Amino acid sequence: MGYRQAKQQVLECLKEGRIEHELDRCEIDIKNLLITGAVTTKEVADAIGRSSGGQYECWPHHFDENITVHILRTQHLGRSWYIKWYFIAPNAVFISVHE
Repeated sequence: MGYRQAKQQVLECLKEGRIEHELDRCEIDIKNLLITGAVTTKEVADAIGRSSGGQYECWPHHFDENITVHILRTQHLGRSWYIKWYFIAPNAVFISVHE
């Protein structure tokens, strides 16, 4: 899966509310502003929607190399965003959403 397909799929998941969060993180309050409510799904979708492929990379998940983790570093509304997610059908699972 390339950038365009990952972008389209995560935007669909955000729009349809098909999201989960990876909860086994010790710093969830600062690493995932989406789960804490500090940012909305719309804000995250807007940041992803305005991103480009040059801001994207992907790597195997450190617990399961069969899962591709999508990583986006982008600027939106004067803020630098770091957004990291993967897909477990039919949902997007967010690991990190922070500045």
